[in-house]
Amino acid sequence: MKDSTAPPTDAPRTEYVRRLEISKTSHAVFERQHRKLGTAKLALGGATLALIALALAAKVISIFWVLAPVLAFVVLDVIHQRVLKRRGRCTRTVAYYERALARLDHRWMGSGETGERFQNDTHPYSRDLDLFGVGSLFELLSTARTRVGEETLARWLLAPASPDDIRARQAAVVDLRNRTDLREDLAVLAEEARSHPPSEALAAWGEGQSSLASGTLRVASALLAITWLASLAAWIVWGLGYVAILVSAINVGWNRAHRRRVRKAVSAAQEAAHDLGLLAGVLARLEREQFATPKLMELHAGLKSKGRPPSHWIGRLNRLMEYLDSRRNLIIAAVDPFVFWTLQTACAIEVWRKQTGPALRRWLTTVGEVEALSSLGGFAYEHPGDVFPEFADASPCFEAEGLAHPLLPEGDAIRNEVRFGSDLRVLIISGPNMAGKSTFVRAVGVNAVLAQCGAPVRARRLRLSPLAVGASICVLDSLQGGISRFYAEIRRLKQIVDLTNGSKAVMFLFDEFLQGTNSQDRRMGAEAMVRSLVERGAIGLVTTHDLALAKIADGLGSRAANAHFQDRLEDGKLIFDYRLQPGIVQSSNALNLMRSIGLDV
Repeated sequence: MKDSTAPPTDAPRTEYVRRLEISKTSHAVFERQHRKLGTAKLALGGATLALIALALAAKVISIFWVLAPVLAFVVLDVIHQRVLKRRGRCTRTVAYYERALARLDHRWMGSGETGERFQNDTHPYSRDLDLFGVGSLFELLSTARTRVGEETLARWLLAPASPDDIRARQAAVVDLRNRTDLREDLAVLAEEARSHPPSEALAAWGEGQSSLASGTLRVASALLAITWLASLAAWIVWGLGYVAILVSAINVGWNRAHRRRVRKAVSAAQEAAHDLGLLAGVLARLEREQFATPKLMELHAGLKSKGRPPSHWIGRLNRLMEYLDSRRNLIIAAVDPFVFWTLQTACAIEVWRKQTGPALRRWLTTVGEVEALSSLGGFAYEHPGDVFPEFADASPCFEAEGLAHPLLPEGDAIRNEVRFGSDLRVLIISGPNMAGKSTFVRAVGVNAVLAQCGAPVRARRLRLSPLAVGASICVLDSLQGGISRFYAEIRRLKQIVDLTNGSKAVMFLFDEFLQGTNSQDRRMGAEAMVRSLVERGAIGLVTTHDLALAKIADGLGSRAANAHFQDRLEDGKLIFDYRLQPGIVQSSNALNLMRSIGLDV
C-alpha cells in the first residue's frame, strides 16, 4: 500500500543536513559564549582576591567591596550554566543528525543500541533474522532513549500483533513520521544514558506495599529532629549539655529501631528507580504534544492524572532520590542519626509510592509505546519508498512485489517477486553458493516481522495474512550444553511444528537444513518435515544447493514449486544477478569458487 503522504525521496537527507548545520552553528555560538564567560569568571575571581587583599592586608578599602565581584560572579555562573546546558543539547543534536545521516548512507552499523540483551537463542526466529546485535534490525530502528521504549520495540519485533493493532500502529507511524521536532526532542532532551534496570522493576515497585508511609512515624521523627536541634541551642545558650546528650541518645535509639525497615525501603527504591530525570523529561515532552490519530490520542489520554501531570510526579520522585543519595555527604552522614535524614526521605518516598506508584505502569506503558512508534516513524521517514503492507482475510498468504532486505543499502538491493499461500504452499529454492538464497529467505522473514509490528516494509507491495514465523537459518550448537548443531536444529524444527498448534498460520524458513546427517537421511527427513508442515496448514521457503532436495516438490504436486538463483562465469569471474527464477538450478560454482581463491582442484 503506497502512502501518498510519504515525503519525497530526497526530503530526509535535505532536512537532516539543514538541521545539522543549524545545530553546528548554534553549538559554535554557545562554545564562544562558554569561553568568554569562563574568562570573565576567572577575571572576577582574580578581582575578588585583589579586593580581599586590599581590604585585609592594605586596609585601603572596606571588605564590603568584595560583595560586588562575588555577586557578579554568581550572576555570570547562572548564565554560564544555561549556556553549558544549551551547548550540551546542541552536542547531542549534532550527534543525533550525524547518526541519522549515517543511516541514510548505510554507515550506521555499530553506532546505535544493539539490543543484544533481548537476544534469545530459543526464540523461533530472532537470531536467524538478525533482529538484535551489531548491524541488526533493532539497531537500525531504535531511537528510544528509555529502557521501556527499547523493551516495547523489542517485544513488538518478537511477537506479531493482531491486524487491528497493526493498522492502529500504522496510522500512528504515519502521524509521527513527519513530526521531526518531536523525534528530535525525545532523542536529545536529557543527558542521562539509557536506564539500566528493566522497566518492570519500577512498575512492580510502584505497585508494591508501602512500609514506611505511616503519618505517625513521619510526625514523630520530625518532632524528635526539631527537639534535638533545640537541645543543641539550649546547650549553647544555657549550657544544658545533659539535655542535648539525653535527646541525642533517644534519637539514636529511634533511628536504630527503624533501621532495618528503612534499609529495606531504600534498597528497593534504589534498585527500581534509575534515570528518573530522563523519564520525567520524556513525559513532559509528550504532555505538550497534540496528536491526531486514535492510537496516539489514546496513549496521550493515558498520561492524564489527578492534579498535576505525570512529569511533575516523576520529577518529584527524582528529587527525593537525589535527597536520598545526598545522605553520603559527610556532614549529612554525621547528623543523620539525630535528624533522621535517611529515615524521613525514605518515608517521603514511600508516601509517594502509596499515592502515585500504582499509576507508574500506565505511564511507563505510554512512554514505551510512543517511543517505539517514534522509532518506526523515523524509519518510515528515512525510507519514503517503503510501503505499509496490506493484510489479507484469506490465510495463509504472502504475496510480495519488489521485495528486498531492509538491512541492505537500498541502491544495492536486488528486488524480487514472491507469492505463496493457499494453493502454492512451498517454494524449494536451489542455487549455487553466494547466489543470494540465504539473503532472500531472510528478506522474506524480516519483512514479515516488520509488517506485523506496524512498520513499513522494503517492497513495492506486500500482502500477507497474520503469520507465526519460524526459521532454521542460523541454529548454533552449544559446547557448554553438550548439544550438537544437528540436535539443536531438530529441536528448532520441533519448535516450528509446535507453532502450527496456534491460532495463526505458520510461515517456515529453512536455509540448507539438516546438513548434519548423510544425504539419504537428509532427503528423507527434509521431505517428511516439509510435508508435515504443509499438511498442518503452513507455508514456507526451503533453500538448498543439494539438488536432491529439489525433488521434494515432486511429491507435493501443485502445493510446491521449484525456483532458483544462478550465476555465470565471465572472464574467469563469477557474476551473480540475485534474481529469483522458476525451476531448478542447472549449474554449480563450488569448484570455481575454490579455484578463485587459489585452491588447486
